[in-house]
Amino acid sequence: QVQLVESGGGLVQPGGSLRLSCAVSGSIVRINAMGWYRQAPGKQRELVAAIISGSSTAYRDSVKGRFTVSRDNAGNTVYLQMNSLRPEDTAHYYCNARITTAQAMGLRETEYWGQGTQVTVSS
Repeated sequence: QVQLVESGGGLVQPGGSLRLSCAVSGSIVRINAMGWYRQAPGKQRELVAAIISGSSTAYRDSVKGRFTVSRDNAGNTVYLQMNSLRPEDTAHYYCNARITTAQAMGLRETEYWGQGTQVTVSS
């Protein structure tokens, strides 16, 4: 069974930094894309950053230049380095991955979510 396990959230002062990690475990054929979403109370879940096919990245405008998404060499762990954090970055952050697995009927791509980790930016 495929699982995404996140770590690295916490409380930080404005201007501080945090690094989130998300590790994929289980029997997989290929990770097609990985990314981070966030959801603040009363707001919709929004895409923060994504890394596709190991190298192509995308960011929402409000985090460009402050956040960096990356994957480890094995490709099974995705990181989100968050610098110059602002109070408006406060949210529950979720790891997301589109993963191909081998099923009885062939290969299948499925979207998976981590359990989320809280990031709070406050003085």
